[in-house]
Formats: sequence, structure tokens, C-alpha cells
Amino acid sequence: MVDIPIRCLAVSVVLLRVSDDETQVLLLRRSHTLVGEWCQIAGGIEEGEKAWEAALREVKEETGLTCDRLYSADICEQFYEADRDAISMLPVFVGFVDAGAKAVINDEHSEFCWVSLEAAVNMVPFAGQRHVLRHVEAEFVQREPVRHLLIRA
Repeated sequence: MVDIPIRCLAVSVVLLRVSDDETQVLLLRRSHTLVGEWCQIAGGIEEGEKAWEAALREVKEETGLTCDRLYSADICEQFYEADRDAISMLPVFVGFVDAGAKAVINDEHSEFCWVSLEAAVNMVPFAGQRHVLRHVEAEFVQREPVRHLLIRA
């Protein structure tokens, strides 16, 4: 019997803003891996870095934005990678930014858009992403986030 390794080398961040009383999520269109797909912010954890620190860094690197608040989403995004024959687990974070903040994307992406969570669920390619977005909507939009999940205010 052979074990399939479980890897936790990256983070996922759902970035939210409230504009005109509507909560919107930032989606980025990928230009390298998963070319052309709409995804949330994601990236690797660097040596000596905590997962939440990687989340803040990836938000800054990929969008130029700074989170006003960062929460643990209390969920992990998980998927099987056939090329590595491994299961990847990514802790998910929820970041909030000011409605007027301007995103400037890096070269990993070709465009970005702020959309409703409902629209985002229909734009992302993977079931795991849809599950994460529905969880974020239920726990961070439809109700006040649990204060114990707050990492940085």
C-alpha cells in the first residue's frame, strides 16, 4: 500500500470589499498556470513565513492592495494534483479592503474584476473554489465574522 502525500505549501485568499451595500469579491484571470481561468488570490508560503503572512504578502504582490482586516476562513481548499500524485491543502483567508482601493495586478494575471459572490461562484472553474466562496458568503457576508478568526485588524 502506498500513501498519497498531503502537501500544504500555499494559501488561498478571498478578497472582499463592500461597495454600495453589496459585498464583492476580487477575481483574477490567470495568465500562466490555469491560463484564462478566473481565480481568487493564491500563492506559495515562503521559508520562515507563517501562512497568514503569506496571505498578506500574496494580496500585496498580486493586487497591490493592503487588507484592512484579515481572517482565517476556518476552511481549507483541497484538491488532487495528478502530475504530483498528491493532495494539496491550502488554508483559506478572508481579507477586506476599502471600497475605493485600486487594484494593480502583477504579470501572473491578465485582468481582474470585482463581482458579487453569486457571480463569482459561476465564474471559477473548480468545485472546491465554489465551496469556499459559498462558505465565505455564509460566514463572512450573511453574518458577522466570528471574532476569534480575526488575525489582523
